[in-house]
Order: sequence, then structure tokens, then C-alpha cells
Amino acid sequence: LALVTLSCAGATSTPKTGDEAAAAPPADRQVMVTYPPGPPAVWARTSADLAQNYGLRILYAWTMASLGEQCVVFEVPAGRSARELMNKLAADRRVGSVQTVETFSTLASQDPKGQYTHLQHSYQALRLEQAHRLATGKGVRVAVVDTGVDFDHPDLRERVTVANNFVVDERESKFTTDIHGTAIAGLIAASDNEVGIVGVAPGAQIFALKACWQQPPSARTAVCNSYTLAKAVDFAIVKGAQVLNFSLGGPPDPLLGRLIGAALSKGIVVVAADGGPSRDFPASQKGVIGIRGSEDRKGAAAAPAAARSQTAALAAPAVDILTTIPKGSYDFFSGSSLAAAQVSGVAALLLQRDPNLTPTQIGEIIRKTARPLNPTHVAQVDACAAVASVVGGGGCE
Repeated sequence: LALVTLSCAGATSTPKTGDEAAAAPPADRQVMVTYPPGPPAVWARTSADLAQNYGLRILYAWTMASLGEQCVVFEVPAGRSARELMNKLAADRRVGSVQTVETFSTLASQDPKGQYTHLQHSYQALRLEQAHRLATGKGVRVAVVDTGVDFDHPDLRERVTVANNFVVDERESKFTTDIHGTAIAGLIAASDNEVGIVGVAPGAQIFALKACWQQPPSARTAVCNSYTLAKAVDFAIVKGAQVLNFSLGGPPDPLLGRLIGAALSKGIVVVAADGGPSRDFPASQKGVIGIRGSEDRKGAAAAPAAARSQTAALAAPAVDILTTIPKGSYDFFSGSSLAAAQVSGVAALLLQRDPNLTPTQIGEIIRKTARPLNPTHVAQVDACAAVASVVGGGGCE
């Protein structure tokens, strides 16, 4: 049976719930502060002093165990300038960092056709049938930082081993009816059980970490923010995730950048969807494997081997991708969210065969074995070639 833990943010967080959460101000009236490592009593006293000195209201506070720091979100009083307040807080020697609360969005959309033709064409494009003869990602822990996941879906019952909700809003207490996270989890690790689809790494373990919420409700799109994502990433690091999947994008975020840096330094592979200008973080961060979507449904024609570019952008299939949705169903999606999920699965295949591979090495393997597309500035990931390069070649014909 899967071990499933549903909670807000663990014992170290103090989120508001109920009426307080519903009354939370918009993001442009919030600032996020971190304190350097120190005793919790000092953090609490600092928060109280800052709140009193600047007329602030504490919205959320939690400990980031992976950094050893405290993070607090304050409400900017009505009529006050958030930028002016940030400058004052940054000058306080007790404050480690201060930033705005950024908004991120998932990068997938529903395929409007809904035709069950050429099911799982990405399965062929990535050469997964051949790759699975060499590896299935067995036991590799992949953290899906996204919306909730239907962990009772027939294809996911044995795959989701941890589930946690970091969205501090009673309206977002639901988990198993969330669409985007279910789609991403299925694409990464749906079981090879002759029931529905097969994930890229059907033996992997999924950490379903809800940091995003559907907007509007029941939509296939979702949004997240700096502090929900920060809590989820910190949790994933502490709980021993080996791969972090971000099928989302947004503007650069200092705190998230530090947390992702901490994850990379601990050997955690980070894969992120590249959403283009203004939505290319965390894909743009050094060390992160950024993935864009192949635009053509069947994949563009391969370029000659001599045309391979070391600076080519990595891509994976992202049009008409069949995957899991809540209530035991399936549907087609498009977008770079799906491309990133597939590459997280490829990372899990590689880690099964060699758990000592570093994030840098995995990125190099995936890039080196990718197949150039026309035009040659894009290279499509090849799951079988990547795994075969680790096990000594062969097995991809």
C-alpha cells in the first residue's frame, strides 16, 4: 500500500486556515522575509518586533529545514509601498533576505481533438519500449511539485508513496480531483499494469506535493506562488527526493533559486518546463535541465548527425500527449509541462541504473544522446539512447 500523508505543511509551519486564509491579501501586498540560521525563539521575537515596528501582519511562517532558515510572509499595510517596505526590511541586520511573492503557472493545456489515434505517440518518439528493457526507474523517488494527484487512479495506486498539501487555503483542501498534477504524475510513472497508459519510468515512486491550485476551480490550468513552492521544495529535499519535476514556470525568484541550488548540491536532479520569456524560471537556472516542447505532434525530422549542436535546446514530445486524469480516466494534453515530465522520467531511468550519477552528469547524458531536429537548434530527448549509454550501449534497435 502507498504511504500517503495529507497535511498542510508539516510540524514546522504555521499556516493560516479558514477565514484567515480566505482573507489573505493579493500577492502585490505581501513580502517574504527569511532569517539566517538561529534559535526558533529568536526568529519568533524578530517576527514580532518587525510586525510591531512596521505595522505588519504575519500571514505565514515556516522553517526551511534544507536551508536551516525561517521564512515569514508579511502583509503590506494598505496605502504603504511594498518597495519602500522591502528596502527598510533589507536594511535590518536581522533579515537575511526579502523579496516579493511571485506567481507561477503550469504549462499545459487540454488537447481539443480528443481523438484516440496513435495512442501514446511519445512512447514511440522516446523509444520507451526499448528503454524499459534496460530500466524502469524502479524505486527512484520523483517529487512532482504541482497540484494534487489522484493517487487512487488505477495507473497510480502503486506509484504515489507520499502526498502532501502545501496550499494554505481551505478551498484547496481537495487533492485527488486535481487535474494537472494527476496528468504529470501519470506521464512520469503510470504503472505498466495492462490497464491504461505506461509512464516513462513505471517503477518510480512519486512524491505528490501540492503547491499549486486550479484557477479557475476545476480548470486544467493552475497557479502557484513563491511560498507554496518553497515549502514543497524544502519538503522534497528533506524527504530524500532524487528528482524534482517542475511542470511550471514564472519569473526569477531568489528564495526558490537558493532552494533549487541546495537541491542540486545534494545531488537531486531538477527538471523544469521552459515556458518562454517571463516564464522560463526555474528552467533557466544553472544546473536545471530545462525542457521545451516539440511543436510537431509526430516529431520533426531528425537532422544529420554531423549537424548536432552542443548548444541545442532540449525538447520532448508536447502535443496531443495521452495521460491520466482524475476518476480513473485519460485525456490528451499539450504543452511543455508534458515535455518536462517525460524527461523527469528519463532521469529516473538513469538513476536506477547508476544512483551515483550527479545532476550535471545526467544533464550531459541526456543532451549528448538527444537526436537533433530540423531546425538543428533543438534536440529531442531519446530515453533509450540515454540509458544505453550508461549500461554500455545496445538494446535500442
